[in-house]
Amino acid sequence: MNKPISVYLMLCAFCLILPLTLFMTIVSANTATPVLVATNQGDRDLSIIDPVAAKQLATVPEGGITGHEVATSPDGRTAYVPIYGSSGVGKPGTDGREMVVIDIPSRKVTGKVDFGHGVRPHCPVYDRANGLLYVTTELDQTVTIIDPKTLQIVGTVPTGQKESHMLVITRDGKRGYTSNVGAGSVSVLDMAGRKTIAIIPISKESQRIAISNDDKMVFTSDQTKPQLAVIDTATNKIKTWVDLPAVGYGTYPTRDGRFLLVTLPKANKLAVVDLASLKVVRTVDVADDPVKVLASPDGKVAYVSCSKAKQIAVVDLSQWKVDSLIDAGAGVDGLAWAGPAPLAGPHSHRQAALGGNRSGE
Repeated sequence: MNKPISVYLMLCAFCLILPLTLFMTIVSANTATPVLVATNQGDRDLSIIDPVAAKQLATVPEGGITGHEVATSPDGRTAYVPIYGSSGVGKPGTDGREMVVIDIPSRKVTGKVDFGHGVRPHCPVYDRANGLLYVTTELDQTVTIIDPKTLQIVGTVPTGQKESHMLVITRDGKRGYTSNVGAGSVSVLDMAGRKTIAIIPISKESQRIAISNDDKMVFTSDQTKPQLAVIDTATNKIKTWVDLPAVGYGTYPTRDGRFLLVTLPKANKLAVVDLASLKVVRTVDVADDPVKVLASPDGKVAYVSCSKAKQIAVVDLSQWKVDSLIDAGAGVDGLAWAGPAPLAGPHSHRQAALGGNRSGE
């Protein structure tokens, strides 16, 4: 081949390949393969799970005692794990004072947030509407506001109650709701105004919290009897109670908004509440000690962390049965989806009609 022509062709190929290589590098740097992440209280680490293969890929040591809950960044690359301490809520033990930041692709702790003193930080929530990260800080009776870009604390919202353990926010980020375990109440928060709007009594003790996809209802589980409080967010009052087959715990709405999933730790079941009738219409048997539930972004399955079993049950929401069990760590608890996903709302998956094996049979 003529040398000038050969050189010319090589230059042309280089000019074509270089932009493509740069593009692929940029795409790779700004996207992440969707994974499920789970906190393991007993092992003090974070599980990274392949949801397609239904298997644990790796664990990342948190470096503290111990993370209970986890949130992820919208791009799915970062996990935020508050280090709560050595005890359960309201019980004697150490008081955690920091949150670790984990880079999911490299599987390493890459940063920390120091709250300055022992606060028992517990539940992180990433506010996609306003680009802020919230963490419940129990001993201060506050929700702490963090800038996730700088990892700096930029403010707090008072809850007015002890043991503000879990938090949910509305889709626009304007309202927040905390479940206050020992106080047996729910605090209604003005997130922008950074103040408490109302405190709603529930029972002597209540646990966990969820919000409907349309932001019209908030749910929390009474720990003194098998019932679920349904709060009307327009009035900030209890709308009704849902009778449960056993004492409830973690809750999460299905992506189409038709049902609320409720873990029943003592019964080793997942209850399904019809949000139109506000009644339990079905239960699903899962592994030992179900505590947390999370619906996948496509709405096809729900993941249920079963703490004593050291497993995550994958529940098929079209067949209403456990499809598989994923081995995780000791005391598996908090769950979060790490990967680009819709905030909430309808999806194309249609769930099967509910029938047979109903609650109470």
